[in-house]
Amino acid sequence: MSLVFAVPLLATFILTVLIGPKFIPFLHRLKFGQTVRDEGPESHKKKNGTPTMGGLIFLSAMTIVSLFYIKDYPETIYVLTLTLGFGFIGFLDDFIKVVRKNSTGLRAYQKMALQLAVTSFFIYYTDKVLGLDLSMKIPFMEGKYIDLGFFNVILVYFVVIGTDTGTNFTDGIDGLCTSVTAVIAGFFAMASFTLEQGGVMPVSMALLGGLMGFLVFNAYPAKIFMGDTGALALGGYVAACAYIMHLQLFLLIIGLIYVIEVASVMIQVSYFKLTHGKRVFKMTPIHHHFELSGWSETKVVAVFTIITIIGCAFALEGIW
Repeated sequence: MSLVFAVPLLATFILTVLIGPKFIPFLHRLKFGQTVRDEGPESHKKKNGTPTMGGLIFLSAMTIVSLFYIKDYPETIYVLTLTLGFGFIGFLDDFIKVVRKNSTGLRAYQKMALQLAVTSFFIYYTDKVLGLDLSMKIPFMEGKYIDLGFFNVILVYFVVIGTDTGTNFTDGIDGLCTSVTAVIAGFFAMASFTLEQGGVMPVSMALLGGLMGFLVFNAYPAKIFMGDTGALALGGYVAACAYIMHLQLFLLIIGLIYVIEVASVMIQVSYFKLTHGKRVFKMTPIHHHFELSGWSETKVVAVFTIITIIGCAFALEGIW
């Protein structure tokens, strides 16, 4: 791996660390603080007022650095399109929350409509501009792909919005979504090198550096939250990288934590309705269940990150 790819990592790390101390007090002055959900863990009440929209810190650093690589790596635009598109939706959601001082934000139908619009543009851009097919590489089967034809387009909506939902649900504990997605960004950088598809590597290294820098402020106890601005953008990044390298099926392995977080909510809601009030978990998403079971936030982050590291290592073996 060329040392040139260490440059975006170092550059975004430094930029993020420099921007953070300026941006956090700015948000404090604007009173852009997080409003913690009433139904969340009692221990999270003390986090009320912690600045949110911190995703702007690492996203701005990542974008600035990535722009220098667009000429030689046009795939960068492809990744940034979905990343910043979903980041904008998250920004709107966060802005409404801080202005209204509640945890509601965009209505569900509004958020879904915007996600469908961004995903539709992503599909158009993929087909008409890049001419990239939507086939999926089969893990651990060298040279084998699945092509569903027309149904590939339908699947894009489920994969992209599902991934975005997973990252959003994972953002509920200090440093959790940041740490998990940093590992996944590292995976995509390595996968890009392994598959000799270097186009994804600069933007992935840039994001990895940005997330590492953001952890300086977002690790427990967090001085700032990434908010939906960051969480939704990260979902867009993960989905875009998966599609550009035909690694959609690998999302089930590298994004296992995302899958578990979403599945826990679906199971909880379904079981609650079927049994008229009974629950499977103490609270969902599932990281809250472990919190209420006695795990500290740092332990949850450590365990979930280790699981992601193992999943990414396993997935790298399946790329060959």
